[in-house]
Amino acid sequence: MAIVEMIMPKMGESIMEGTVLSWLKQEGESIEADESVLEVATDKVDTEVPATHGGVLKEILVQEGDVVPVGAPIAKIDTDEEGATEATTAEAVPTPVNGQITDTVEETPAQTDTAVVLEKPAGDRFYSPLVMNIARQESIAMTELELIPGTGRDGRVTKKDILAYVKNRPAAEAAPASTVIPTTPVKAPQPMPVSVSGEDEIIEMDRMRKMIAERMVDSKRISPHVTSFVEADVSGVVSWRNRVKNPFKEREGEPITFTPIFIEAVVKAIKDYPMINIQVDGTRIIKKRAINVGMAVALPSGNLIVPVIHNTDQYNLVGLTKKVNDLARRARENKLTPDDLQGGTYTISNVGSFGNVMGTPIIMQPQVGILALGAVVKKPAVIETPTGDAIAIRHKMFLSHSYDHRVVDGSLGGMFVRRVADYLEKFDTTQSI
Repeated sequence: MAIVEMIMPKMGESIMEGTVLSWLKQEGESIEADESVLEVATDKVDTEVPATHGGVLKEILVQEGDVVPVGAPIAKIDTDEEGATEATTAEAVPTPVNGQITDTVEETPAQTDTAVVLEKPAGDRFYSPLVMNIARQESIAMTELELIPGTGRDGRVTKKDILAYVKNRPAAEAAPASTVIPTTPVKAPQPMPVSVSGEDEIIEMDRMRKMIAERMVDSKRISPHVTSFVEADVSGVVSWRNRVKNPFKEREGEPITFTPIFIEAVVKAIKDYPMINIQVDGTRIIKKRAINVGMAVALPSGNLIVPVIHNTDQYNLVGLTKKVNDLARRARENKLTPDDLQGGTYTISNVGSFGNVMGTPIIMQPQVGILALGAVVKKPAVIETPTGDAIAIRHKMFLSHSYDHRVVDGSLGGMFVRRVADYLEKFDTTQSI
C-alpha cells in the first residue's frame, strides 16, 4: 500500500490559513474519498474538509487548535492507489505556489537578544487574522508590524515570527539605535473596569462572536458612517406577493418572500448609481463591475452571517427567489462554503424580521454601503385620487442606508436609497412569476 499526504486545501479567495477545530476521524479509522475528515475554521466560515483519497487514516500531523497554512500537510493516508508515494521530509516537500511547484524549507526566526527588523517597511504584505490579533494584544502598531521580518511564503509574518519579535522586542527608550522601531507603538485603549458579583453569569464569547466584534469595531474605525432614511409605500408589492405566493409555492415547492423583490430593486438602483458599488483601497477607488449582493442571515445561535449572491443582476425574480432560499437554508444548517461568503460589493440587512421599523447598520468592509430593510407595517396615509386627496390604509416601510462618507456624499447616498424606494413603489403588479 502507498502513503499519500493530505494537505490543507485553499478555501476561498485571499484565505491563506485555517484553524483546525476538530478531527472527525481518528488515526487507524477507514475513510473514503470525499468523506469529511476534519472541521476547519477560517476568518470567513467554518467548513468540513473531505479526504483526498480513500484508505486508512495513518497519522494526524496537526492538532485541534493549530493554525495551518494552505498547502501544508495535515495527515497521512494509507491507500492502495498506484503511483502514490510517501512524501519526503518537511524540508523538501514540494509546495504549490501560483500553480507551480517549488521547494520550500521551513525556517525559524533567528534567536537573538534583540529583535531584528527590516531596513524599510514591507508594504502590501498579507497578515493573517492570527498575526493581527497578536499584534493588537501586544500593542504593535501597523508601522511597527511592517518592519518585522517574515519567514512565511512571500515574506509573510508567521506566528513564530511575531512571537519571537515580541520576546526580544526592545524598549523604545533603551533600545540601540540600530534596532529602534521608527514609530511609537500605539497603546490599546484600556477597557473600563467591570464589576462582577456572585450573582452575575460570565459567558465567554465564542469564536464567531469575537470575529464579529472585531470586524464591527474595525468598520466603525475605518469608515465614517452616515445614514439616510426613506419611507416607502410598498402596498403594491404586498398585494402582488399575497396573490402569487400560494401558486408559486405549489409550482416551485418553496416560498417567495419579500427579500428577492427588495434585492431586485437594490440592483436596479445600483445600475443607476454605480458609484455605490465601489471599494476603497488607500487613496484609490475601485469601481466594481460585478454586482454581488450580500444578505445578512440570522443563525440559530443568534449570530449573523452574510452569504453573497454573485452576479445578482443576472437573475430574474424566480432565480433570485431560489438563490435567496438556498443561501438562507444552508446558512442556518452551517453548510455554506467559503465561496458563498466571498466577493460581496453591497449588503442588505432585513431588520424588519426582528420587528424593527428601522436601523443604522454597520458597513461590511471593504464595501461602502449597506441597506437596512424595516418592518412592513400598515399606516394611515394621504393618497392622491382623481377626486382629490384621501386618507387610506397603506403598507409602509423604512429603508435605512448607511454609507462611507469618505467616498459617498450625502447627495449620492440619499438619492440611491430614494431610487430603491421608487422602484418598490413602482413595482409592476401585473407581472406573472
